[in-house]
Order: sequence, then structure tokens, then C-alpha cells
Amino acid sequence: MAALAAFGILAFTVVWAGGTFGAGLAGYGWDAPPFALSTASTLISRGPTALWPGAPAAVLYAGMFGMLALIAVPAALAVNFVLDRGKAPKGLAGKRELAAMCPAGIEARARELRPTLKGREELHPDETGNLLGDLDPKGPELRSSYEDVELDLMAPRAGKSTGIAVPRVLRAQGAVLLTSNKSDVYAVTRAQREKAGTVWTFDPQGIAHAPRAMWWNILGECHTIEGARRMAGHFVASVNDDTAKKDFWISAAQNTLTALFLAAARGRAPLTELLAWLADPADRTPIDLLREVGLVAMAEQLQGTVRGAVETRDGIYETARQTASCLLDPEILAWVTPDPELPEFRPHEHVLSTDTLYLLSKDGGGSAAGVIAGLADATMRAGVVAAERMGGRLDPPLTAVLDEAANVCRISDLPDLYSHFGSRGINVVTLLQSYRQGARVWGDVGMDALWSAATIKLLGAGLDDADFVQKISTLVGQHDVKTPSVSRSKDGTSRSYSYRQESVLPPDRIRALPKGTALLLATGVKPALIRLRPWYKEPGAAEISQAAKAETAAITARAAARLLPGQGLTLEKGNVVDLEGYRDAARA
Repeated sequence: MAALAAFGILAFTVVWAGGTFGAGLAGYGWDAPPFALSTASTLISRGPTALWPGAPAAVLYAGMFGMLALIAVPAALAVNFVLDRGKAPKGLAGKRELAAMCPAGIEARARELRPTLKGREELHPDETGNLLGDLDPKGPELRSSYEDVELDLMAPRAGKSTGIAVPRVLRAQGAVLLTSNKSDVYAVTRAQREKAGTVWTFDPQGIAHAPRAMWWNILGECHTIEGARRMAGHFVASVNDDTAKKDFWISAAQNTLTALFLAAARGRAPLTELLAWLADPADRTPIDLLREVGLVAMAEQLQGTVRGAVETRDGIYETARQTASCLLDPEILAWVTPDPELPEFRPHEHVLSTDTLYLLSKDGGGSAAGVIAGLADATMRAGVVAAERMGGRLDPPLTAVLDEAANVCRISDLPDLYSHFGSRGINVVTLLQSYRQGARVWGDVGMDALWSAATIKLLGAGLDDADFVQKISTLVGQHDVKTPSVSRSKDGTSRSYSYRQESVLPPDRIRALPKGTALLLATGVKPALIRLRPWYKEPGAAEISQAAKAETAAITARAAARLLPGQGLTLEKGNVVDLEGYRDAARA
């Protein structure tokens, strides 16, 4: 009854005040009728014109609705504000804590890091930092700076490609490097990146079935002992996990490969000759070449390996042959062999451009992961050299998205290089399916180092490692929960409150994060929940989607032409004209 009475009084007040204001503003006088029950009775029985004589009903009703809006809008905003505060997870970062990652803060930071932005009044948001997503529940958008390096852990089909890899490639301001074992990111982004610069597709195993339109001189990175050792390390890492890194045969095979790479590079021998040296340990050619260029110690070490016990020598060489076995595939070898009819990819030129390099390889045995890791490493190290020449930082920055880094891009010392890359304007984003996947490649110590070096960490849906999720819950921390208690006695009722500690995000809630959301761990800031922004929900998605469909159809046609020749498949302007032959053959 009290609620009904209050509602009636409120409704009458709105009508009374609104009618008076409407009549007054329209020029019919400001004479308000008495604020009494008789006025309400007259209003119900005879209408508003009886209370404000001379004023049209439309004017009176307009004033009433205006007064209602004047009261209802602030009330609705206040209720919405209270509800939003109730929805926001307690104990997580809000706008105030994340001010440095919000638009104003990230723009100020970008002006400090990028000299080319000084003096410009307006900046495009993509020029200020890398888009991470929107703060849950209602924004604003958050971006990382160009000195941040990122590590993302998400289960398959949790939004790594659509919410992270594709947007980073599309929004990149400078050169781009992408590694992957699938063609989805390539298909979505290739047409758009062609508008920014040259697209280099390194696809030795036919992931996107792209025709060979480039070559990279793998021996060009092996003219120094450091370069040759790094290249040998990439081949070794591609076939061995961390548990085998300290194995005698693995270490000896890496030393042997280092000497052979160095001999071939300094002696200007082709890669096919290096493979012949691996097949015949008794061949003294690499030893002689090392001596001729003054690398006597390296020559003596290789000679000691060759002159050792036959069983030991054969074991070392066989291990080395296994690590470099992908080069026995002529299709893979052609991509790293000089071809005068095709352009050569030069990493030191790429990092200063707005070009895009796609590195595609399969997982498992026979993959070109060693070559992929070598080219990715050479490109990022070229970025470091270019940054040093530019005063310490690349501008615009190099964007390196290492998707499936644990499978196709095993750079053994990536954890040690991570923080160094950030200080040089090289934005590295490493995408893994789980913490354990990274630990299998870099070991527990290496993965801990990678985790610590990453200034931005995104943890998405589907993390099923109980120990890891428990550690994350501990890192997120706890908050106070107010618990009321009521006691009754003959003297009356009393209420008291107690406080207890409760996890901000329990492990089960972290595991059950919805697809498209992620837990943001940024250095020096409380954890926050964000919503990823997939490319297909952004402006311009229709154009990108159409180009992606055309590219996917082209990949399908190229695959059919390669695997099912003679089925009548043709291409015209990148679109498939006839796929019936492929479909018929596939059904058969």
C-alpha cells in the first residue's frame, strides 16, 4: 500500500509539474493548479485542459512527457551505473588502474616511443599501440605499447587467430612477420596486406599451396660462427624437445652442423654440397675450406670428430642428418637455394618496409620447422640491427606474430631475447595452447623466463592444466567478502558483520572463461578481464571476408591442381571459376 501511494504521488507530481512547465513555456501562463487531491480528481475526470485553461492538450502532454524524461533519464543512468558496478568482478583492475593502457594514456606513451609522431595533432588509434580488447564489461578499449612483448595462452578454437593473430596483422603499422601451420590467417589478411606493401609467402610444404615466388639464402646467415651456430640450433630444436638438449649426440650434432654451415657459407659452396658432406663423413672438403678462410680451430674440431671412433663419428653424423633431413626434400630445398629468376628475400630490407612475410610449415616429422625458425630468427635479428642504426628503436615497429611457436618456430633462446626485442621496437606475440606446451620446448626454466619477460600476458578459454590455473588464481589474489550474521535474543535482534578472504578468480572460473574473453596480466597492474575484438566484428569486415573467401577458394583450387592434376580447374583474378572437377574427383 505504501509503494502504491508513493507511485501515485510521484506520477501526480510529474503530471502537475510537466503540465505547468508546458503551459508556461508555450506562453499560456505559469499559474499552477493546487497540489491537492481535488486537482488529481479533476485531472482524471475532465482532463488536463480543465486545470490549465486556454492551453492546448498537445502542449500540456508534451510538457508532461518532457518532465518524465527529465526525471527518468538520470534515474536510468544511476541504476545502470549501480548495476555495472555490481557486474564488474571485485578485486580486478578497472579504468583507473589501467589508465596507461586506455586511449589517452597509450597515445601519450606512443608519442614518447615514436619520434615520427611528434608534432601531429591527431593520431589513428592503431598508430598508438596494439589493440588487446575492451575492458569487461563495457570498455574502454585497451592497448599495449610498442615496447611491450606478449605471451598468449589459449586452447584451440578459443579465439587466437580471429581475436589476436588476424587483428595484429591487419592493424600493423610497419613490417609484419607471421608463422603458422594453417592457412586461415594467411587467407584473411593477404589481400589487405598487399595494399600496405609486398607480400612474401614462404610456403615450402604447401600449406597455402602458394607458388614459389621467392627464395632465401639460408647460408647468408652463416658467415659468422654465431650465425652458423644459431642456424644449426634451429635445425636441432625442430626435432628435439628440451629433455634432449643436453644429450651428447644432440650437442655433438649441433657442433658438426655449425662447422658445415660455416664451411659452406665461407667457401661459397651450394647447400646440396653441404648435404653431400653430411652423407660422407670422410669427405675432407669442409675441413679444407675452413682452413683456407683462417678458421683453423673450427677445422681442427671438425677433423677431430671425423677421426674419432667410427661408432661415435657415425652416431654424430647420423644425428646431424636427422636434424637436417627436411633439406632432402627438393621442394623445401628449392626455397633456400639461389634462383636467378626469382627475387631474393632480404631480412635487413624487410624490417625497414611495410611488407609482410608469411612463414608456413607443417607439424611433425619432415616439417620445415628448422628453416622457418631460421628465417624468423634472421628477420628479428635484422630488426635489432636496424633499430641500433635508428637510435635504438624501430619506427614504425616490426610486428612478429609467432603462432604455433612451439611447433613450427622453435627458437631455442627466445625467452632470453624477449625483453631485448621489446626495447628495440620489435613487438613479438607468441601464441601457445598451454603452459606445458611451451615447457616441452624451452623447459621449465626457459618457459619461466619467457613468462617473466613477457610484459603482456593473455590467458584465454580452455586452460585445463590444474596446477597452472591454480597458480594463476594465486597471482590474481584475494579480496575481502563481507558476511552478515544475525543474532536474536529476548532483548531484541542484533546484526554483526565479519570479513573473510576469497579468491578473486577461483581456478574453476579461470578454466571456464567464455570464448572471446581473456585474463590480462600486465606488468605493474592488477589483473583485468577483457573481451577480445575478433576481426569479423570490426568495421570493414565485409570487405575482408569477401577477400578471404576468394583467397580460400584460390587455395582450394591450387590444392586441387597440385594433388588432382587434369581435373579442369582454372583460376581467374584469384577467384575459382570451376571447382566441379575437383569435387567429382574428391567424391571418387
